[in-house]
Amino acid sequence: MLIGAALSGFLTVALGAFGAHALRETVPPELMAAYQTGIQYQGLHSIAVLVIGLLLLQLPVSSWIKRSGWLMLLGIVLFSGSLYLMAISGIKPLGMITPFGGLCLLAGWLSLIVGLIKTKTF
Repeated sequence: MLIGAALSGFLTVALGAFGAHALRETVPPELMAAYQTGIQYQGLHSIAVLVIGLLLLQLPVSSWIKRSGWLMLLGIVLFSGSLYLMAISGIKPLGMITPFGGLCLLAGWLSLIVGLIKTKTF
């Protein structure tokens, strides 16, 4: 999970730079805004997954906490990935994938809450 978080953080910076330098002139503003939303959510959730990975090293084993990290990684791929693909390709129906990624992110946060309550870490 820590490697996934680090890789996602790396890709956040790389894709952010790609968007700022290579896409800014070629992608319409509304799709560029979607691309930037993907960058913001990926960056935030990369940090969250990193913290979850570190929690797993410190707390008693919790399937809820472990599940939260994997759900967030899946959410990053589906949410941010669909926004990146939509912005780059211009195929707007790809945006129909985005809500599924958002649901994974929400489920990840809920799973983290349950895991922290069950391990009495609050």
